[in-house]
Order: sequence, then C-alpha cells, then structure tokens
Amino acid sequence: MPLLSLGHACVDVYQGAVAALVPFFVAERHYTYAAASGIVLAASLLSSVVQPLFGAVTDRRPLPWLLPVSALLAGAGVAAAGLTGGYALTLAAVALGGIGVAAYHPEAVRVARVASRGSHTGMGWFSLGGNLGFATAPLLVAAVVATGGLRASPLLAVPALLGAVLCAVALRALAAPATASGAARTARAAARDDWASFARLSGAVVCRSIVFVGLGAFLALYVRQRTGAGPAAGAAALFVLYLGGAVGTVAGGRLATRFGRLPVVRWSYALTVPAVAGVVLVPGPALYVCVALTSAGLYVPFSLHVTLGQDYLPGRVGTAGGVTLGLAVSVGGLATPVIGAVADATSLQTALLPLIALPALGGLLLRPLKEPAVPDRAGAG
Repeated sequence: MPLLSLGHACVDVYQGAVAALVPFFVAERHYTYAAASGIVLAASLLSSVVQPLFGAVTDRRPLPWLLPVSALLAGAGVAAAGLTGGYALTLAAVALGGIGVAAYHPEAVRVARVASRGSHTGMGWFSLGGNLGFATAPLLVAAVVATGGLRASPLLAVPALLGAVLCAVALRALAAPATASGAARTARAAARDDWASFARLSGAVVCRSIVFVGLGAFLALYVRQRTGAGPAAGAAALFVLYLGGAVGTVAGGRLATRFGRLPVVRWSYALTVPAVAGVVLVPGPALYVCVALTSAGLYVPFSLHVTLGQDYLPGRVGTAGGVTLGLAVSVGGLATPVIGAVADATSLQTALLPLIALPALGGLLLRPLKEPAVPDRAGAG
C-alpha cells in the first residue's frame, strides 16, 4: 500500500498541475478566462469519457501494466503543454495527459482494493497519495514554471518517471494482483448491484467535483484579486486547498470507522456549504481559513465515495472505481468553461457564487441512501 499510495501521488500531480498552470497561460499567452478554462476542460473531458470504459475493461480482464504506462502518458502530456505554440496543440497535450490519468485510476483502484483487502481505511491511505500529489502540484509548477517559464515544463515529467517505477515495484511486490480467488469471484457474481443507490452517490460526487474543479481552476486568480498579492499568494491558496485533502482523507477513514460512512459523508457536504460561501464572499487573508475548511469538507468523504461505490456495485468494482474516482470527479471540468464565460461577462466572484449551492444539492441526493451490504471484502478485487 505505501508503494501504491506514492505511485498514486506521482500520477495525481498531473491532475493538480493543469489548474496550477492556468495563471501562467494567462500571463504568458494572454488567454481569457474562457480560454484558460478550456485547458482544464481538455484535461477533464477525455478523462470523463474514457475512465469508465477502462473500468469496464478491467472488470473483464485485469490490466496491471496500465499503472506504469498511464503514469508516463500523464506526465508526457502535461510536460508538453508548455512547449506547444498554439492553443489547439496545448489542448491536445493536456488531453493526452488526461487520457493517462483516465487509464490509471480504475485499475489502480482495483489493485488497491486487493492490497487493502477492501478496507475503507486502507483505501483512505491510497487516496491520501493522490491528495498529496494534488497538493504538491502547485508548488512543483511554481518552482519550475515561475523560474523558467512555460518552456521549462519538460521538467514536470520527473514525477511520472518516478511513479512508473513505484507502480512497477508495487505490482511485483503484490504478487499477481490480478488474481482473485474463485470463491471471491463467485461471491461477487452472486451479489446484486444496486444501480439506483450508485446513481445517487455518483450525482453527489458530481456536485462535489464541480465545486472542487471550479475552485481549483480559478482559486489562484481569485485570491490574487481579493488580496492584491502576487502569484505566490494564489499558489499558496491552491496548496491549502489540496493539502487539506491529506488530512481530510485520512480523517474520513477514521471517522467512518467510528460513525459510519454515510453519516460522515453527509456531515461533510453540510460543512462545505458555509465554507465555500466564505471562500467566495470573505475578503482578505481570512479567505485562507475558508479555503482550509472547504478542503476538509470536500476531502473527508473522498475515499468513502470509492468504497461505497464499490460496495453498491460489488460485481463491477472497476466500473465503480472508474466512475467515483474518475468520471464523477473529472466531469467537474465540464463546468469550468461556463464559469469562465460568466467571469468574462461579469466578474469572477459572480461566476463562483453558484458553487455555494452545489454541496447542498449533493447532500439532498445522499439523504435516502442506506449503507450497502458488504459481500466478501477479503477477496474483493
């Protein structure tokens, strides 16, 4: 699990890196808000469409080699984004990185479920790696691009190389992770998939995703506007947003052990409503406190979404992982062009106001859900 978690961190650097690159695209290439949000959309769109397909494929046939290969693909796309001269080529580069991220997650979640024996606490540690990757991305991008400009972006490929090595070593240490016992496969085949509950859960995750991706895409620019500070202030706010996930994800597993997964998820969505309101409306340095609270509200339920989804669809854990950790998360990028267009027409604050209501909508979707029956966690894979 430590190797898988570190590999996850290296791959998810490239989810956080795209949003962190937005201010530099605006500064160096003079993109509008709408054009900059299109960069985030390109990274999210193919990932949104392709990720469940990879999940369906790995449900039929495990493909552990996807882990190191997809890590390299994700890094290559983002590293090339700073070298491309035209807007279309930049979109293509980040889309390539998005495909790498899409290919990685469903199979990685399946392998992590095997390694953790289906524990939501173990899945929390795996998710922690991804959150640390998100948190590191703004700092990495600032260190590389702020000093060398977008032309220094090939240096951003270093985490991909490290991640590929870590994934390969983890797969070898796990000793044939694709193999599950016949009894476990029989149990999963006999279990009933609860698609209605899974759909409600996925809808809530979409609401969370729009808030998270929307803030991630524009928070650095917004903080600079609200505080009057330079690029470092924006990068610091993104760091707070992403790093809070490291604490929130681990806390989510522990809280779920004590209080149950669904109560913890519902409380988290309730907390996120006033926290996002603070981010959008509170002026000055106090905004950072609201960012930290928003991070907690968004991240505490993160790994719990994955295990709940897999338990609602025990016969399709790859598909469940592809949707809860992939489609429903990355689909938030589809909303960023709308936010960017509204910001260009009015103001960035006006464009971010609707994000306050989305966690409340997600909470309403979660209210009727019941804790899923857990078939055979020990052999789940």
